[in-house]
Amino acid sequence: MAYLVAGGVLTLVAYFGWKLTSRSAYESAAYSVIQTDAPFEVREYPDLMMATTETRFASQGNDGSFNRLFSYISGANKDDQKVAMTTPVFMDMETDGNPGQMGFVVPASVAADGAPEPSDANVQLRSRRGGRFAVIRFSGRLDATTRGDAEQRLRLWMSDQKFRPDGSAESAGYDPPWTPSPFRRNEVLVRIK
Repeated sequence: MAYLVAGGVLTLVAYFGWKLTSRSAYESAAYSVIQTDAPFEVREYPDLMMATTETRFASQGNDGSFNRLFSYISGANKDDQKVAMTTPVFMDMETDGNPGQMGFVVPASVAADGAPEPSDANVQLRSRRGGRFAVIRFSGRLDATTRGDAEQRLRLWMSDQKFRPDGSAESAGYDPPWTPSPFRRNEVLVRIK
């Protein structure tokens, strides 16, 4: 009987620990779905305020980019204000030797009141222009191979739909690093002209 009770308690602790640290515990960037053709979608995004920093995509945040942004939302800003974590984390690839960008979406209520200025010169606030995006969703680890495969599939689908791309693709990751691969939510987005 004691083993049964201990097992039940451990299950409850694991469940609530998972719920508090999974993507469902965070505000997500707002968007409207215009068209669905699983695993593809066309979405309309509003303008988003983001805290961004330079990154190398292959580093998966191990270049300090994730920690810089996490420090910003943890209060390393000129107002010493904590800012809630949101999903997704947007990532732009490096191009022609220039570093990419990693960005956290600033919660809508914080953006409306004026996001606090970063203390770290390597973190900037910028607006991500809204618009219509073609999106593909996939699970697994978000790395150069899975991202490249997803982008190729998305661009083929866009061509079939007669959508014209406007610029390069960006990636979005929704889950903490400890989330098992089959349960991870990743996306590649391409703006539609």
